[in-house]
Amino acid sequence: MDLSLFQQGGNGQHGRSVAVGRGNASSALTPSSVSNASIASPGSVSGSLRLPGIGGGGPGGLGGLDYRGIVSHDHDVESPLPETHASGPPKKKQKRNKPTLSCHECVERKTKCDRGRPHCLACIKRQTECIYAHVANVIEETSRSAANGRRMTKPPKKKPGSFGKLPVPNIADRNANSTDDTPSRGAIALSIGLLSNVPYSVATASNVFGIGSEHPFANYWTCEGGLPEVISVLPEKLQADILLSRYFECVDPVYPMIHRQTFYADYEHFWQMSIPEKNQVDAAFIAQIFVMLALGTQFVTSTTAQERKQTAEFYASASNQALRMFSYLSTASIRSIQAMVLMTYFLINDNHASDGWAFAGILIRQAYAMGLHRDPNIVTPDASPFEKQQRRKVWQAVLLQDTFLTVLLSLPPSATHTDVSVDDLLDHGSSIASSDPTDNAYIRGSWTLANLVQETICSPRSLDVPICATARHKSKLIADFRAVYRSFPDVFRSWDTESLTALAGTNKRVVRQTLFLTSNYFHNLMLVHASESPDVPVNVRGTLEAAHDAIGAFFLLFNLLESEARVWWVFNHRAFLEALCIGNVLREASKESLGKELLAKDPLFVRAKADITRMIQIMQQMAEDSEVARTRVQVLSQFLL
Repeated sequence: MDLSLFQQGGNGQHGRSVAVGRGNASSALTPSSVSNASIASPGSVSGSLRLPGIGGGGPGGLGGLDYRGIVSHDHDVESPLPETHASGPPKKKQKRNKPTLSCHECVERKTKCDRGRPHCLACIKRQTECIYAHVANVIEETSRSAANGRRMTKPPKKKPGSFGKLPVPNIADRNANSTDDTPSRGAIALSIGLLSNVPYSVATASNVFGIGSEHPFANYWTCEGGLPEVISVLPEKLQADILLSRYFECVDPVYPMIHRQTFYADYEHFWQMSIPEKNQVDAAFIAQIFVMLALGTQFVTSTTAQERKQTAEFYASASNQALRMFSYLSTASIRSIQAMVLMTYFLINDNHASDGWAFAGILIRQAYAMGLHRDPNIVTPDASPFEKQQRRKVWQAVLLQDTFLTVLLSLPPSATHTDVSVDDLLDHGSSIASSDPTDNAYIRGSWTLANLVQETICSPRSLDVPICATARHKSKLIADFRAVYRSFPDVFRSWDTESLTALAGTNKRVVRQTLFLTSNYFHNLMLVHASESPDVPVNVRGTLEAAHDAIGAFFLLFNLLESEARVWWVFNHRAFLEALCIGNVLREASKESLGKELLAKDPLFVRAKADITRMIQIMQQMAEDSEVARTRVQVLSQFLL
C-alpha cells in the first residue's frame, strides 16, 4: 500500500477550534472524497476503508479498525456524471428541503457552526449575536429531552452457540487485565480481585474500617464511648478551619452538593456549644464534618504523604464511627447521605476502590429509601424551595458517582430509576436557596452527561457487549453525545490552554470544573468510538481524537494544579485508561502492512504516541510515593517498545 495515500483527516469533535494540543486540520466531507463503494452503511457519516487483517473481519471475528479520515483514495474516485435521459436534457436538481440547524450568523458568513446553546463558539469568538431559527431550537430541545428520559436496562440477547471466551468488544479495554486469559472485565471483577489489584487500586484492606489495620486508630473506638468519644478527637478549631477551607477549595468545585453558607452557620454554632450540648448534636453532622476534614487533609501540601495518609484515614475512621452512632444502616438523612457520598470518594482517593464500591452500594440503597430519586414536588410538596433544591443536588451527586464509577470499573449501575429532572434544578429567589450560577450550570451539564452515559454505556460495558450494534446506532449515539456537549455552558466549551492557564490565576474553581467535565465527556466519547462489533469497526480517528482531548485535560490539570492531580484517583485512573486505549490502537495499527511507517509519519499517530510518553513521565513523577504509579509506568512502557 502506498504510504502517500495516508492523509490526516478532520480533527473536529465538536467545533472547539482550540484545545489542549489539538490539530487544526479540516474534516469537511466532499463528494470527491467518498465513493459509493466506500460507504459501510446508511448510518455512516463519511466513507470508511477497513484495512485487511485488523481485528479479523471474517466470521467469528470483530469488525476491526475503521481508518475513517486517515486513509483516502481521492485519486481513484471518478466524479459521477449527471443523470441523463435519452429524450432530453438532464433533470434540474430539486432544492433541498431540510431545515438549517446552524445559527443565522454562521449561515450568513458561510462558516462552520457547532450549534452550541445559547451561543455557538464562532459567535463567541466573533462577539456577534447568535440567533437560531425556531425549527432549529425545537429540534435541539427535542433531542435533549429524549436524552434525559428515564433509564431502563435490558439484558443482551445471547446468540445461539456462543459459548466460551469472547473477545472484549472495546479496544479501550484490551490488555487492561493483569492476565491474558481473562478477556472479560465486569463479569469477573470480583473473582480476580480487579478492584483491589494494581494498577487499579491497593490490594490491602482500608484502615478506615479496622480490618488489616496498620495504625492503632483502627481499633481506637470502644463500645461504650459513643458519640462523645468521636467528638473528643476533633482537632482544634483553627486546624479544622484550615482543613475545611481546603475542602471547599479543592473538593467542593468538583462535587458541589453542600450549601456552604448553611453548613458554616451550623459549624460555627457547634463550636459555641458546651460539651454536654455538643454530645447531643446530630451524629450525621459530626460524620459530615469528619469526612470533610479527611478529604481536606488529602489535599494539604505542608506534610509528607505518609503523614497525610494517616491523618486523613483517622478522620475518615471517626466519620465512619459517627455514622454508626447515627445508625446509618437503618436511618437516613440529607447529611448522612452527603457524608456517605464523600466517604466513597475518600476511599477511592485513598486507593481503596473496592471498599468505595461496596460502601457506595449501601449509600444508593439509603438514597432510594429516602426517596431522593423521586421528584421533590411529589414526595415532599410542603418542603421549602431550599430543601427541594438540596434533595435534587444530593441525588445528582449519588447518580453522578454511581454512573462514572461503574464506567471506570465496568460494573453495572445502580442509580437507574428516577423521575428527578435536570431542568428542575433552578435557582430560587430566596437568599438561602440561591447558589453560584456557574455551579448550577456545572451540575446540570454533569447530570445530563451522566443520564446519557448511564443509558448507553454503563450496562453494555458491565456485560461485555458492544456499545453500538450497528453503524447507524453508532452515528446516532455520537450525535447524541455532541448534542449534550453543545448544551454545556459557554464557559465550559470556549477555552484553550492559554485562556485556562490565565484563568487559573483568578478563578481556579471554574478551571477545576472545566477540566473535570471535559475529561468526563471525552472519555465516554472515546469509549463509543472504540466500541466494535462484527458489523461496526473501531473508529480510529474518533477514538484517538477523543482520547487526546480527555487525557489532555489531565495533563493540563497536572500542569496547573499538580498537588490536586496527584490526589484525584478518578482523574488519574481515567487518564491511565485513556493511555491504555491509545496504546491498544497503536498496537493494532502497527500489525498492518506498512503500519510502523504509518505510525512514524501520520501526525495523528505521532501525537498519540506523545500522549503515552507524557503520561509515563507524569506517572514517573508520582512513582516515589505510589506503587500504583510504578506499575502503571511498566504497563504503558510496553506500548513504546
